[in-house]
Amino acid sequence: MTPAFPNLEVVDHPLVQHKLTYLRRMETSTAGFRRLVKEIAQMLAYEVTRDLPTEPMRITTPITAFDSPVISGKKQCIVSILRAGNGMLDGMLELLPAARVGHVGLYRDPDTLEPVEYYFKVPEDIAERMVIVVDPMLATGNSAVAAITRLKEIGVTTIRFVCLLAAPEGVKNLLDHHPDVLVTTAALDEKLNDHGYIVPGLGDAGDRIFGTK
Repeated sequence: MTPAFPNLEVVDHPLVQHKLTYLRRMETSTAGFRRLVKEIAQMLAYEVTRDLPTEPMRITTPITAFDSPVISGKKQCIVSILRAGNGMLDGMLELLPAARVGHVGLYRDPDTLEPVEYYFKVPEDIAERMVIVVDPMLATGNSAVAAITRLKEIGVTTIRFVCLLAAPEGVKNLLDHHPDVLVTTAALDEKLNDHGYIVPGLGDAGDRIFGTK
């Protein structure tokens, strides 16, 4: 956790930081970018699930029978903020293969930088699950705030937010609106520029994932 943002966890593991460096580089190809997003997302999934509840299960090893811990309760639900959030899904699902998946479609109005919802589809029993919201960039934070507000409106009470990069402005906005949400990221960058992009950042994550620019 950081002193300025008690609910922010920056994962400073050397492997995460190494992969993030290559992710930021302009020269990284679309294929390489996708692979790195997937790998970093998998590592972040490990961190964000560190405190999942467990219960004992009786098993038999080749030596003896004993009680060993397994994760208890309903499987998690990963909610992707479209479209860039989909780039993180594969990595998350490799670690959490039984997780349910939901989607929130939001685009950022280029003039106001405010999110506009165009799609919302989640499991019917999502309120009973721990929800991990994923989006590569926490820039202004407006899309994350809107997605989490929408999830709370349908009864979700346990929410985590995972991103590759965060700007201080976005973290503050998200935690001002949702102080109960734990934010996990690979880096807290310097600031936002006048166009709402993270500095130093990595450019537009969606365009780099899907090769659309």
